[in-house]
Amino acid sequence: MIIVLDSGPLGQLSNPGRRGPSKEAWEWARSHAARGNQLVVPEIADYEVRRELIRSGRTTAIERLDELCAGLSYARLSTAIMHDAASLWAEARNRGFPTAHDAALDGDVLLAAQARRLAAAAPAESVIVATTNVAHLERFVEAQRWAEI
Repeated sequence: MIIVLDSGPLGQLSNPGRRGPSKEAWEWARSHAARGNQLVVPEIADYEVRRELIRSGRTTAIERLDELCAGLSYARLSTAIMHDAASLWAEARNRGFPTAHDAALDGDVLLAAQARRLAAAAPAESVIVATTNVAHLERFVEAQRWAEI
């Protein structure tokens, strides 16, 4: 299984404190790695977590995020993914179900486009987005609350 990390679980994993939700996230990630599941850091989730860590001056958490990005699979954004995300953004609005304000970058559609590309590249694998915000993502891709995967 390919598990695409949204910013919620990625933020928990980058937290240097290994208590509470962060400890649960690390145990969850280790159990999936032990079962041979691939954890993927999408570039958009890295951006969303990193910008807040930089803003709040959390250098140890930034170092931890860097380690995660180097140690796990990293899915970079591309022009094709940006085009796919633009289509998803327009489709959601045309159906009356936007996932963000019209002027927002809308990381959810970028993440969904990345997950779709991963699924297309590995058709024999199931691809699921691990998130804290299932409602916005399940419109486009398989998504579940991270602790329930």
